[in-house]
Amino acid sequence: MSNIYDTANQVEREIRELAEFKALEGAYDAVKADEEAYKLFKEFQTFQQGLQEKQMRGEEFTDEDAEKAQALATEVQKAEVINELMQKEQAFSLIVNDLNRIIMTPIRDLYND
Repeated sequence: MSNIYDTANQVEREIRELAEFKALEGAYDAVKADEEAYKLFKEFQTFQQGLQEKQMRGEEFTDEDAEKAQALATEVQKAEVINELMQKEQAFSLIVNDLNRIIMTPIRDLYND
């Protein structure tokens, strides 16, 4: 019987070989190569994390948060390399969601008997 952690590590290695992951990696490299886009991407990422932390603490978003989110989203949409990255991330996320669904099947089955 194989160790479940060995299996997980094998899955991790296989994920790195997926075309969708390689496309995501290439898109991220393209963003990093564009200094202005990379700075904007990092700002957007940091802002999103801040909003998630606020939400986890049960804090309401302010009008200032909404305005900044809108302004950043507008700027991000103008950056083609960031849009490409987000498309590749979305495609990769479908795989991760499928894997999560498969892994969680025993739990769903347990609670649905």
